[in-house]
Amino acid sequence: MGKIGKDLNIDFLISTGDNFYDDGIISPYDSQFQDSFTNIYTATSLQKPWYNVLGNHDYRGNVYAQLSPILRDLDCRWICLRSYVVNAEIVDIFFVDTTPFVDRYFDEPKDHVYDWRGVLPRNKYLNSLLTDVDVALQESMAKWKIVVGHHTIKSAGHHGNTIELEKQLLPILEANEVDLYINGHDHCLEHISSINSGIQFMTSGGGSKAWKGDVNDWNPQEMRFYYDGQGFMSVYTSEAELRVVFYDGLGHVLHRWSTLKNGVYSDI
Repeated sequence: MGKIGKDLNIDFLISTGDNFYDDGIISPYDSQFQDSFTNIYTATSLQKPWYNVLGNHDYRGNVYAQLSPILRDLDCRWICLRSYVVNAEIVDIFFVDTTPFVDRYFDEPKDHVYDWRGVLPRNKYLNSLLTDVDVALQESMAKWKIVVGHHTIKSAGHHGNTIELEKQLLPILEANEVDLYINGHDHCLEHISSINSGIQFMTSGGGSKAWKGDVNDWNPQEMRFYYDGQGFMSVYTSEAELRVVFYDGLGHVLHRWSTLKNGVYSDI
């Protein structure tokens, strides 16, 4: 990541959630913050703003610890809110808190304890969140619109599609002509181009452990790329072009995709 970050002269980084395994952090002073973030991403090129969303594993810890401004004092790169918008000139990036959408975390938590402070009552939280996302997307004047959430909407990986997001969030994204939905959750790298949607679905969940061979059948007309190993992705935007590149953990290019604002697509 450090090498590619230098080559591309990146402006910022994004984490797709599950920032700390297995159960989040217990306080802003948890040593995991240094062990899994500050002391890992040490390359000069990675000393840039780092925008984070929460994943389901983060909700198993102290959510307010990850949201605390104390972490920003400990490492000025760290930016983590539940849901928010980053205005990056020609692109607006909408970060969505997806964990509270998933029914089974409430109905069948098994041995896990989730930190739902600030989320309950759940229906009110979700309705407000969906309204805020819809309004923000409608008001956006950016050339490109990218939405980031932890959970998949469409994926051939272990977890598969997140039904709740397909029903509740996806219609809003489609109505507002979102260009990319980027997620983690499935431990793979993946690009799905749905025949029923103009949105490109990108999974970047290979930042730590990867699930070799854990892939389900998918329509080959939609599956542009799938890699069951470690890696990451980059996104480049200009007035006319949006370009995505997937890399393995050593920085080797695995897949390139780009689109022009007039709707011309290219796979390399």
